[in-house]
Amino acid sequence: MTMAIRGRLQLTLALLKPDVSQVPHVLQAIHNRIIQEDFLVVRHKKIWLSEKETQKFYEEHKEKFFYNRLVTFMASGPISALILAHEDAINRWRSVMGPTKVYKTKYEAPDTIRGMYGLTDTRNSTHGSEFSRKEWYEVEEEKFRKGQIQLDKASFVHRLL
Repeated sequence: MTMAIRGRLQLTLALLKPDVSQVPHVLQAIHNRIIQEDFLVVRHKKIWLSEKETQKFYEEHKEKFFYNRLVTFMASGPISALILAHEDAINRWRSVMGPTKVYKTKYEAPDTIRGMYGLTDTRNSTHGSEFSRKEWYEVEEEKFRKGQIQLDKASFVHRLL
């Protein structure tokens, strides 16, 4: 059983990109890090986005020079999609991921996920963005906050007791 949490939980979307989700020992190390950082894993699913889905997901970057490279890469293999909960999930996940620019991150934040596993600015291991789901807050948030959960290691998801 997990300890109870005082404040309201915040959700964040965490994507583990194809460069790490296909390497079992790296994926396990990142899972371990997520738990060490006191995140609760609300949902976890392995997905493979089509190019069209990836284009829609990254639409805000359409006019940027890296857009085509990013879309091609993200559609190239499976992605581990997680919804993480923590009192400060968004900022905490950003901190754990590290800066986007991998070359700089290797020197300035080597203990972050991108610092340890990132290869390039596109193949930088992770993605994070805000995620809010009204239904989860209405039905499950209080039980997660009160620690009425247990980590199912096989599926890497915290389940309600």
